[in-house]
Amino acid sequence: CFQKALLCFSWIRASSGHPTALAEYQVQLDGHQFNLTVMMEESPELSVSITQIVQRLKGTQLHSQLEKQAKECLDNPEIKIETLKDDVRRLLKESGWERKLQNAVYRELHILPPPGHPRAPPEHMKEPLAYMRKAQASWEKRIIKSLNSMCSELGIPLAQKRSTLEQKELYNKWNEMGTDEPDLSKFRPVYAPKDFLEVLISLRNPNNEYKEDISVKSHWGLIQVSLNTSDIPRMKEMYQELGLAHGQLGIDDHSHVLPDLFESEHIHIGNKGLRAQLWALILNTTSDHEDVAHYEQLKARVIHHGLLVDNLIYKDVKLTASNDDYYFVFEDYLYQVLLCFSRDTTVLEHFNYNSATPPTSCIQNKSGSEQSGVVYPPNGVIPFHGFSMYVAPLCFLYNEPSKLYSVFREMYVRYFFRLHSISSHPSGIVSLCLQFERLLQTHLPQLFYHLREIGAQPLRIAFKWIVRAFSGYLSTDQLLLLWDRILGYDSLEIVAVLATAVFAFRAENLMEVTSLASAE
Repeated sequence: CFQKALLCFSWIRASSGHPTALAEYQVQLDGHQFNLTVMMEESPELSVSITQIVQRLKGTQLHSQLEKQAKECLDNPEIKIETLKDDVRRLLKESGWERKLQNAVYRELHILPPPGHPRAPPEHMKEPLAYMRKAQASWEKRIIKSLNSMCSELGIPLAQKRSTLEQKELYNKWNEMGTDEPDLSKFRPVYAPKDFLEVLISLRNPNNEYKEDISVKSHWGLIQVSLNTSDIPRMKEMYQELGLAHGQLGIDDHSHVLPDLFESEHIHIGNKGLRAQLWALILNTTSDHEDVAHYEQLKARVIHHGLLVDNLIYKDVKLTASNDDYYFVFEDYLYQVLLCFSRDTTVLEHFNYNSATPPTSCIQNKSGSEQSGVVYPPNGVIPFHGFSMYVAPLCFLYNEPSKLYSVFREMYVRYFFRLHSISSHPSGIVSLCLQFERLLQTHLPQLFYHLREIGAQPLRIAFKWIVRAFSGYLSTDQLLLLWDRILGYDSLEIVAVLATAVFAFRAENLMEVTSLASAE
């Protein structure tokens, strides 16, 4: 059953015309060994991918559940010794375990880095372009320097154990942390989106020569590196369901079209009430005992030890979500989720395919003489201004903290981390900014040129929308419709398209403005 699910990827590749070959796998079940002959691509990359996924799944709860279920199948009177293998597989499929396994494999395939050249160094798996890696490393040094200077100025340690009284107080007010009013006046965000934008603007590819004879068009925008982005014909092919010929949930059902006519076509797929369940399925998150126990462990870590970044989280929530008409009621949930997130070391796995590197700090051993480096914060992610807005919209969908946490963590390690890491990935922030500028230059050149001439570069206005995936800038019902499509197409690309569309929608008014302030 494991192999059948794992080979779905190779079958897809094979059906696309890729050469295949037969391979032997040995599977052990309850002491019995079975030889499986399977079809797979000749290239060694696929074999490596399958091996990696098998190793990752072997340590999961799903693996032990499958093993237990397979053993229970042996007691079924329908099982015959002659057809043991096929019967067990059939029963597992009928009981829904094959689907669960396929979902788990899909998740692993999603986060597995694409196969590279066998002689390529490991850092190429994280980011293939050297100048991008260098820029990201330089940016990380700035962030760590900012955090360390704040630590020195305020005389607050990066981490310290709470006293017994403090632990008890925090435990008792865990569900009412929003009522606290700590003095956060001395704390400042480590960085804001506008700081990050300046770094992206300064990016240059050393392999390119920047001369006057390069086309003027390439200098209109702020992003001066060249990456492949989608043009309109490719987007029409990729996002066919978003074409004008198709009805759109959240748009057409709010127009003058009779709702019954529109919804009848979609009722068999699902409706808005199923969004929470559908998202959890897409992200392969569960609410089993293991997830609940993991959340409780993280909660215990928060209660036992305080971190300097806790204050940054408090500050960010106070500055953003607490002042938002939609999200202020979820203040307690935001503290719970983000404080637990900062302690979650499983998040470190995403650095295998993230261009970023987790920051480290030195701690003294018990002797006080030697020092050793540890990742800080434990999840490797330093929160910035607006970080809490990645969580806030999810509070409308999930009222169970452990479920809310699991969905947010998966959203982050799949999508959101790309919005504040420098990389050449198609869903990375650099590509999204470049996509936005190219679309606007191509389809509204007069507007782009006008805004540029008055000192209102479009990206300076749109960047904060893009870096937050529009959280805090769209009403929640509209934002969730956007995030539906991010999950559905497994890409952040449409965030850049929406940013362009907003400018197109306001083009007539924008052509009349004479300053950045009025354009904003």
